[in-house]
Amino acid sequence: MIKKKEGLTILFLTLSKFCLAQAIVTDRPDQTESSSTIPKESLQLETGFLFGSSKNNLIKEQQILAPTILSRYGLTKGIELRLVTQYESVKSIQSQETSSGFSDLEIGAKVQLFKKETSLTEIAFLSHLVLPTGPKQLTNDKFGTINKLSISHQLTESVCMGYNVGYNYFGFGNGNLTYSLALGIGLTDTIGIYLEPFGEVLDFETFESSFDGGFTYLMQDNLQLDVSYGIGLNHAMNYISVGCSVNIATKNKD
Repeated sequence: MIKKKEGLTILFLTLSKFCLAQAIVTDRPDQTESSSTIPKESLQLETGFLFGSSKNNLIKEQQILAPTILSRYGLTKGIELRLVTQYESVKSIQSQETSSGFSDLEIGAKVQLFKKETSLTEIAFLSHLVLPTGPKQLTNDKFGTINKLSISHQLTESVCMGYNVGYNYFGFGNGNLTYSLALGIGLTDTIGIYLEPFGEVLDFETFESSFDGGFTYLMQDNLQLDVSYGIGLNHAMNYISVGCSVNIATKNKD
């Protein structure tokens, strides 16, 4: 199964926002979480639809996430609350059986650790608690945690780099180490692209390496569309995703 708990549900940084003067910073469509938090007392919804397939130990599956929703609320300047919900459908190619339902709920927070107007570097930390709320076929049936340190650098006026290192534990084994490195380029005031290697060390033993890339389009200062494609480099996996993100200011900000 495509591990979107480390993917679109944690869903990913839009570096073109950091390079350009947009009013919305998103954690999609890539795998790298942004080093920015959303403004205080604003609500941001990041939704996406994913269609993918994977093969592991001769077991081939098709997966649809429709939709994934990351809800972000600015609690204070530099701290946001987060909620991830997704409706998932997984089909076994061998048996033709399909399992569908809302997968395990994720709740968490992101804290910005470093941000200065005089610095081109930002640092943040985020953590999610995974609750075993999904149906039998889609749940880990245990509490888990997802953690990432996010760092970004503005290299030029239109080129930025962001990277994450993290550790996830889902209630069994030794947990997984994760990494991602995204290079974002602002082509115009409204269009951005990114390229990104990412992967994880499963149970501290098995290394899986992947790559993705995509586009973002800023329709309005607070509304962004995206499309992305990912593929496994040393394992059988691929997906295509489209999404939409909107920031809703609940009151006038200072």
